[in-house]
Amino acid sequence: MNRKAKAMLGLKVIILTILLVVIGRLALMMVGLKDAAQAADPAGTIIGLFIARALQVIVLSYVIIRSRWNGWRLVVTTFVVFFGIEVFLNLLEEVVFSQNFANIIPAGRVPEMFLHGAITLALFSPLAVLVHGKMKGGEESQEPSLRLVMPWMVWTRRLIMIAVIYMVIYFLFAYFVAIPLAREAFEKYFHDVQTTNWMWIFPFQLLRGLLFTALALPVIRMMKGRLWEAKLAVALLFSVVMAAGLLVPSDIMPDKIRMAHFVEIISSNFLFGWIVVWLLNRRHK
Repeated sequence: MNRKAKAMLGLKVIILTILLVVIGRLALMMVGLKDAAQAADPAGTIIGLFIARALQVIVLSYVIIRSRWNGWRLVVTTFVVFFGIEVFLNLLEEVVFSQNFANIIPAGRVPEMFLHGAITLALFSPLAVLVHGKMKGGEESQEPSLRLVMPWMVWTRRLIMIAVIYMVIYFLFAYFVAIPLAREAFEKYFHDVQTTNWMWIFPFQLLRGLLFTALALPVIRMMKGRLWEAKLAVALLFSVVMAAGLLVPSDIMPDKIRMAHFVEIISSNFLFGWIVVWLLNRRHK
């Protein structure tokens, strides 16, 4: 890539970052959702928001540019993957955890947050594909993809393995990364939380592992190049797209816990994303 091409790519990333921020703010007003981050730290919110959105745009740009698909097929895939990782999986966990932590995470905000995410990404996804010049349907690669082709019994075994691996990674990184980084803050934050049963968290995290995997499948299929590019794409989507929002200050989550979760998710989800692609593309007997 020459200097001119790099400059053009950088300009596209800047344009898309601004568009994503503006569309998100407009969607906030449309759904009447109060911005908890703005109330906490207006200046920090603006800086954190632009950094978070820029990181997400960089990852999505890589995936879009290196995709074998284009046109509305790519638009729909971009929306589903972006919405699924950043909005659906986060809110799904919030809904489930709110049953135990209702005094910390207001469950009444979930429908508005869901709608806000849907509007924002439904408007942004076609713009992202358009800006990167991938809207023309006639140029789609005709090269067949042999990825993810395996018998159903192999699929079943590997999906079970992936679900268990996600649950193990989730707990390992929570206890050995997030909590040590902000132990006192966690103890203070959850001091008054009352819960009688934690057993639900195990099947729930198994389910999340399968949902993550479902979102990885179209990315694995559509990525050009060698397999490591699909591994990198999925790993970055799982980690950066999901964790970037934690860079924005919030009055719901203390800064120390927020940044501890950021480190935890960036590291654990990157590892998990890489493992998913590797495991689903191993040769089977």
